Amino acid sequence: MTVAVTAMITAVVGVLGTLLAPVLSQRMIARQRADETRLADERGRFEERRAQYTAMNRASRQFHTLLKDALHRIRDGVYTEQERTQLEEARLDHRDRYAEAQMIVPERILEASREVNRVLAAGDATVKRLDRGLAREGENVEQALLGLKAADTHLTALRRLMRQDLGVTD
Repeated sequence: MTVAVTAMITAVVGVLGTLLAPVLSQRMIARQRADETRLADERGRFEERRAQYTAMNRASRQFHTLLKDALHRIRDGVYTEQERTQLEEARLDHRDRYAEAQMIVPERILEASREVNRVLAAGDATVKRLDRGLAREGENVEQALLGLKAADTHLTALRRLMRQDLGVTD
């Protein structure tokens, strides 16, 4: 009887194994696909954030550079409509990159970006007043350039935070 019971148990285990193998295999494949999808989503979000950081950094630095150039050209009396247009385009690009970033990047990055925005917006307003001959009392190109110098520190801090968020280490 023990041989018969052993044979019966072996047969049942064999049948159950045959029946359950595809189910277990399918579950493992489904879990593996879910993990792959999750990793692809994480990678996509990382790439989106990296692209946004690159665009923000480029737009902020371009706006900053064109503001300084505008001040030098105003001082030298050679500020043209072409430079005004370039500066306005850079301002709009900077604004658009910040607006896009608000939906993607962490709050600490946005806070650092706000500091950059504050300095650049003040510089832009000063450039416009100086260009139009409506400078405030004591406002001049040299002071405006010094004011824009503050953006360097904020731009560096913003870049450092973005690199940290991306996992870039020095």
